[in-house]
Amino acid sequence: MDKFRIVLDGIVRNNPTFVLVLGMCPTLGTTTSAVNGMGMGLATMAVLILSNVVISLIKNVIPDKVRIPAFIVVIASFVTVIQMLMQAYVPALYEALGVFIPLIVVNCIILGRAEAFASKNGPFDSALDGVGVGLGFTAALTAVGIVREVLGSGAVFGMSLGIGDRMPLAFVLAPGAFFVLGYLMVLFNKIVGK
Repeated sequence: MDKFRIVLDGIVRNNPTFVLVLGMCPTLGTTTSAVNGMGMGLATMAVLILSNVVISLIKNVIPDKVRIPAFIVVIASFVTVIQMLMQAYVPALYEALGVFIPLIVVNCIILGRAEAFASKNGPFDSALDGVGVGLGFTAALTAVGIVREVLGSGAVFGMSLGIGDRMPLAFVLAPGAFFVLGYLMVLFNKIVGK
C-alpha cells in the first residue's frame, strides 16, 4: 500500500469523527475551545501512533485468547505516560481536559485501529496509520472547537475577536456541540464527496 495513501486515508476516507463517527465522547466533551480540541487530538494521536507501533511489533506473540486485553494494556500504558507528561508540562490543558485524558484508553478509535490495522501490518505502516487517523481526529476536534469558540464566546484560540458580547453562550454548552458537529459532518462529507 502506498505510504502517502495510508496517511491520507486516515485524514479523509477514514476520518474518525466526520466519516466513521467514532470518538464522539471526547469530540463533544472537550471542544469548548480550539486549544482544548487540538490538545485532545494531539494526545490521542500520540497514543495512537505509539500503540500502533508496539501492537504491530508484538502481534505474533500474543495468543488470540488475550489479544484484546493485551492491546488495552499497551494502550493504557501509553495513556498513562501521556497523562503524566501533560500534567507536568501543560497543566492548564491537563486540567481543562480532565477525565477525558484517561478515557483515551477506551477510545474506540485507538482499539479499532489496533485491531483493524496494526495487528495486520508492519510497524512503519502502523505508525503512518496512526499519524493519518490522528491528524484526521485532531483536525476534526480543532475545527469543532474553533467553530464553537467563535460562535459561543467570540474568540479563536483564546484571542478575542471583539464580538463576545453578542455571541450566544449555547455554542460552548452541550447543545452547541451537537449542532456544530452535525453541520461540520455534513460539510465535510459534501466536500469529500461521501
